[in-house]
Amino acid sequence: MQTELRKLPSVDKLLQTDALLPLVDRHGHEVVVSAARSALDEARLQILGGQPALSAVDLAQAVVQRVSSEIQPSLLPVINATGVIIHTNLGRALLSERAKSAMQQAASAYSNLEYTLSAGGRGSRYVHAAELLCRLTGAEAAVVVNNNAGALVLALSALAKNADVIISRGQLVEIGGGFRVPDIMAQSGCHLVEVGTTNRTYVQDYEQAIVSGQTGLLLAVHASNYHISGFTAQPSLAELAQLARRHNIPLMEDLGSGTLLDAASFGLTHEPTMQESLAAGVDLVTASGDKLLGGPQAGLLLGRKDIIEKLKQHPLIRALRVDKITLAALQATLLAYLENKAVDEIPVWRMIAANPAMLGRRARRWQQSLRKTPQLAKAPLEIVKTVSTVGGGSLPGQTLPTQALAIGVDQADALAERLRTSAGQPPVIARIENNRVIFDPRTVLPEQDKLLIAAIKHALLAGA
Repeated sequence: MQTELRKLPSVDKLLQTDALLPLVDRHGHEVVVSAARSALDEARLQILGGQPALSAVDLAQAVVQRVSSEIQPSLLPVINATGVIIHTNLGRALLSERAKSAMQQAASAYSNLEYTLSAGGRGSRYVHAAELLCRLTGAEAAVVVNNNAGALVLALSALAKNADVIISRGQLVEIGGGFRVPDIMAQSGCHLVEVGTTNRTYVQDYEQAIVSGQTGLLLAVHASNYHISGFTAQPSLAELAQLARRHNIPLMEDLGSGTLLDAASFGLTHEPTMQESLAAGVDLVTASGDKLLGGPQAGLLLGRKDIIEKLKQHPLIRALRVDKITLAALQATLLAYLENKAVDEIPVWRMIAANPAMLGRRARRWQQSLRKTPQLAKAPLEIVKTVSTVGGGSLPGQTLPTQALAIGVDQADALAERLRTSAGQPPVIARIENNRVIFDPRTVLPEQDKLLIAAIKHALLAGA
């Protein structure tokens, strides 16, 4: 054993091998030294376990593999073949080419982020998206923070701290990540006042709960991630707005996955738009930027000018503020709506609008490409009719017809794992139905087709 241990080179000697000298130049001395020490430590343990010493060539290769693993970023691009368009776990909405270009420009050069060019002095970062939001929605004013949960915390803290906030019991929802509206309200210093029941709430329930000088806000939360049907009732926003005005209390609505387009035009149920809520008399609307809007992660606050000004003066606004890259992407996304190009430019709406027959043709091309490999000529590859979903807490229960490639195998879970983890291949995230691995073209970008086919081929052959 001691003889085998003495065969191991020192770290310095190992670093002088032909395989590692260029590695030091590329990745730095400290990174390679750390990997070399780890490789030698593991080699010693193997020898102590009764195995022979590795050759210098094998040790150097072990170091190369460790360096490659250590410098690999943990945040990676993946191919989303699940058919879930706004997939929260996979980064939600994809950005348009216009938005990506705007982000690159903002990141690679100085900008007038907080500088007024005409006056030659300090300005506000919030003007860059606010004007477009107002123009598209009819809001008097707008401000943007880092996400919709932050928007909700800011609004509740600024408008109703130490005051009652009245909300229907059926709207006390839990949003992604286990965050619950009652918890957010408590953290914001509000007093939660539930009215009505889980399935039925009326205007008079709100009115009976209002206490002069004590009620700070009426809150409506749109059911963007769940659906209650049957014996139900909720007052309209217009009815709540009238009540709020009579008592001089602001009405706020958390729309969640706010949209500017009518989803019903694409075969889905109607999803309230931000402009509809404001037109109904809501004083303040909050929504996400990276769901149905199809932009970057952001929290949008739109409504009365006096309320927005109050929010902009609150101390939390700095803690929740967005950076220049987010504002650049948001502004570019909103410009696509202004020019009526959203369906053509924004990936979320392109995917929603995709024709099932066209998706079927893509799936058949995948099938044909895979069958060109002799070992896969008789593989269980079939085209199936199934459904895609919008996802991201948007349009609950709503689906879109699609055609997908299905692979029936004995161990679907094992194939799905190989697709996610095979070295040298882009991670592919698919879904499993009836022990078949499903690849939905709706959420696979056209430029990813060749990568997807190569990854599927690799995973199938590796499991053969």
